[in-house]
Amino acid sequence: MPTCQNCGSFVTERYVRVFTPEQITEPRVCPHCPDMIRDGADVRQARSSRQTGD
Repeated sequence: MPTCQNCGSFVTERYVRVFTPEQITEPRVCPHCPDMIRDGADVRQARSSRQTGD
């Protein structure tokens, strides 16, 4: 099962297929990462909080 390299959360194979290059099997960040975001081909620190209020 693929996991996020940043936070270790489970991600689906479909997510990996859509958001990672073909040769990569585990994404660098995922929707569960509150502090990092994808920025083109890079990963960077989020400029604002991505957490939603409960």
